[in-house]
Amino acid sequence: MKNNTLSKEAETRLIDFFNHIIDPEDMAKILRQVNCILALGVMRQHETLQIGLTNFEDNYYWLNELAEILNPYLSEE
Repeated sequence: MKNNTLSKEAETRLIDFFNHIIDPEDMAKILRQVNCILALGVMRQHETLQIGLTNFEDNYYWLNELAEILNPYLSEE
């Protein structure tokens, strides 16, 4: 297992994200929802993706936001 540490900038962005943007518990719920929808979709050959499409769109946004905090490559700096 690789043992990486976050940069100070990433750490600051994560703290700001979870203090001002979204609650950590809500983020964990979102991650679980997306994982469940994707897993079910693959297992059932994408039949279940329509069921959670509205939540999936919102959750995709938050996952992308978290990814941008961890590794901002879509943002211009």
